[in-house]
Amino acid sequence: MMTAFLALAVTAATVGALHSLAPDHWLPFMVLSKAQGWNRAKTARITLLCGFGHVSVSVLLALVALVVGMAVMQAMGEKLAAVGGIALIGFGVAYGVWGLRRAVRDHMPGHSHHHHGHGHHDHDHSRTTAWSLFLLFCADPCVAVVPILFAAAPLGALPATAVVITYEVATLATMIVLVLFAHAGVSNVRARWLDRWGHGAAGGLIAATGLVLMVLGV
Repeated sequence: MMTAFLALAVTAATVGALHSLAPDHWLPFMVLSKAQGWNRAKTARITLLCGFGHVSVSVLLALVALVVGMAVMQAMGEKLAAVGGIALIGFGVAYGVWGLRRAVRDHMPGHSHHHHGHGHHDHDHSRTTAWSLFLLFCADPCVAVVPILFAAAPLGALPATAVVITYEVATLATMIVLVLFAHAGVSNVRARWLDRWGHGAAGGLIAATGLVLMVLGV
């Protein structure tokens, strides 16, 4: 029993870490942290929040699979994956359009007298962006944890729970490490055009990522 548990724990950690390498798990945080001006701590908090929503919904689906069966859950998982890709594209397009409109508006003649109120609006939009990301990640669970939980269930409630926690910790840890590493890289990027077009570029890159992943079926 111990051998089976260790094998499943290693598998869960590997699956959790490897699936977090997909760009949709870290790239949105990287580009948005640059566009929004998030520091390392805020970037890590938002990544942790979104990652927690992602893995929690994934585990919930795995528990549902124990009741309704693997075949039904796999079919549902394929549909959720498609919805997740569309949601990522939609988020990127919406954010990009907002960023482009803001760039044009802020550089219109006579707009400088409105600048005093931007701090409050930027803070509100930063919160909206963070919660939108959270909902996006909740809508895009990883169904790879389903067979792992199926295999762990016969070991008992405690071993199965330990395997699930291993998967969650591996996923969250990998996401945060990748995001902070990417954040450190983009923080050193200095370009004048980013001051104006950064939000629009971030939205476009996120939408492009979603489109590529959908085409590849990732």
